Amino acid sequence: MSDAHAPLETLPRSLKILLGTALLALAAFPFVGTDYYLQMVTRMMILAIFAMSLDLLQGVTGLVSLGHAAYFGVAGYALAFLTPPGEPVSLWWTLPAAVGMSAFLALIIGFLVVRTHGIYFIMVTMAFAQMVFYVFFDNKALGGSDGIYINFKPEAVLFDLENKKVFYFFTLALMVLVYVFLRRLLWSPFGRALAGIRVNEHRMRALGYSTFSHKLAAFTLAGALAGLAGFLWGAQSGYVNPELMGFHMSAHVIMMVILGGMGNFAGAIIGAFSFEYLLHVFKDLPSIGAFNLGKHWQLWMGLFIVALVILAPRGILGLLAKLLTGKEKGHD
Repeated sequence: MSDAHAPLETLPRSLKILLGTALLALAAFPFVGTDYYLQMVTRMMILAIFAMSLDLLQGVTGLVSLGHAAYFGVAGYALAFLTPPGEPVSLWWTLPAAVGMSAFLALIIGFLVVRTHGIYFIMVTMAFAQMVFYVFFDNKALGGSDGIYINFKPEAVLFDLENKKVFYFFTLALMVLVYVFLRRLLWSPFGRALAGIRVNEHRMRALGYSTFSHKLAAFTLAGALAGLAGFLWGAQSGYVNPELMGFHMSAHVIMMVILGGMGNFAGAIIGAFSFEYLLHVFKDLPSIGAFNLGKHWQLWMGLFIVALVILAPRGILGLLAKLLTGKEKGHD
């Protein structure tokens, strides 16, 4: 893998300052933003957690999964099934239960798929995710194609998640914790082993590493973190349906990771925010004569990402690092 296309694992100090300023802006946003934008930014932060979970696989370990949305959707459904129709359910046991279900599903699927490589891995992950999708889509007992409503947000006792600002700060705190955890993991012996597997798995095996167990652990952890995002999505939206675990959702999160830049996790956050913002921009494009520009937002999004990959292989994060330092490679 050439250095120009390698994940940007370290960041220049100027970019770190910029990201710190953005975090402060997020912390201050609820005091100036309307409820609509508060909900929108909360959704962006949930998707940022989802994107970081995939970046652990795609950016760090080199495993491109087209079925990552399965674990996202399963956790949302877990919250829906665990929440009674007439009262809220405790956050403190439903959150670990939902995340545990996603992790267990990822462990089972991962045990079967991480033995494959390249295009076979991509296709098998998509196949398993589609199986999970149709289990829920075709089964009325699981909500069918109509999905399930969640009438109450989980009850935390110590704070009220029904309050939009409280839920915002709860999501912000989890996003920061996930980022800090994954950054620490990246520079741990386990994280360096995953990076080595991405670069040359055969050499890692020759050095005595069990690449299967490392990839399975990464796959399971990524599924668990995707479940955390899915739980928050279900709690915020109050509704889950099979589309949450469909191919399009998996494709969207891949585009978020590519858009932001792989391998640093800050790029996944930037990618999630950028993707959602661009989605709204492209959907709101006007009509020119009989041609509705906004209706074809996928086309403009695709062209934008293709152009970005050609002009800035490291995504928006790498482009910012290059602009701020005048160098292609950042440093701590």
